[in-house]
Amino acid sequence: MLCLAASVQLLQHIASATDGSDRIGIAAQRSGTAHTLLSVYFQSPQLGWAVGGGGTIIRTEDGGKRWTSAKSGTSVLLTGVTFPDDRNGWVVGAGGTILFSVDGGERWRRQLSGTQNTLYAVTFLTPALGWVVGERGLIMRTDDGGRRWSEQAAVTNANLYGVVFRDPQHGVAVGALGTILVTDDGGESWQVKDTKSTGTFFDVGFSDAVTGWVVGNAGAMMLTTDGGESWTDRTLSCIGLCTRVTDLLKIRFTAPNTGWIVGERGTLYRSTDGGGSWAAQPPLGRDSLFGLSFGDARHGWAVGENGTIQAIHP
Repeated sequence: MLCLAASVQLLQHIASATDGSDRIGIAAQRSGTAHTLLSVYFQSPQLGWAVGGGGTIIRTEDGGKRWTSAKSGTSVLLTGVTFPDDRNGWVVGAGGTILFSVDGGERWRRQLSGTQNTLYAVTFLTPALGWVVGERGLIMRTDDGGRRWSEQAAVTNANLYGVVFRDPQHGVAVGALGTILVTDDGGESWQVKDTKSTGTFFDVGFSDAVTGWVVGNAGAMMLTTDGGESWTDRTLSCIGLCTRVTDLLKIRFTAPNTGWIVGERGTLYRSTDGGGSWAAQPPLGRDSLFGLSFGDARHGWAVGENGTIQAIHP
């Protein structure tokens, strides 16, 4: 963690000066829970969901003015949530937990995953086609809405924490020990990319069809401009009293030029030049932020420790 003086020096180093037109509106929202929230997903500026510790699932239909809890049927840690449309959704978590909803998240049912490994991330392109990743290099795919999950070829034993598919064929998964995996056949095969890193990568996001970013611990950042075939180290560096750059936990792009990163101790970064530079914003409180989602380019949400929900309005 950074001490206050080191944090100030780091902000001065990587942040550009902003005028009034660049100010970002931030508003804390009441989640109704003290459990840590690990993932959030907004289908629109009004409709969103968040999940976390103790089997917590909460839902909003008014942009977060009011969050209501849903019965998950479990008390395990829930780590990921996604909705490919406003009705069909999936949640994953510890012990191989996969839950699904067909009514916008009001009611949840369990799907058989066939594993006891913790699942850390989930993505669906359509209500039928999706993937989950988790412990010990686990990758699973469904093409029938989760009625059946099939394990894909394991090429690593590292925990996988993030996954994204740009289309049914092209995907990237990231995780511990500097792991970046790439597929161009829907996950039938995965290639391990050499990152020359032993750090932990927590998330991956693409700003367009070929430009993508990976973020991780101690300011780790990797960039691809060829759809994942090769990666360039763009890790943030320390200056002054800094001993370790803050962990970067989630990255999202709302436009090819506009990207956002959240991390530990309320860290918030913004890029307006496609990741060429990242400007540190005032921290979103002291709680670490594990989830980030945008309903559109002007409405975002970050979630984290102690039930924290912060609305972001660029």
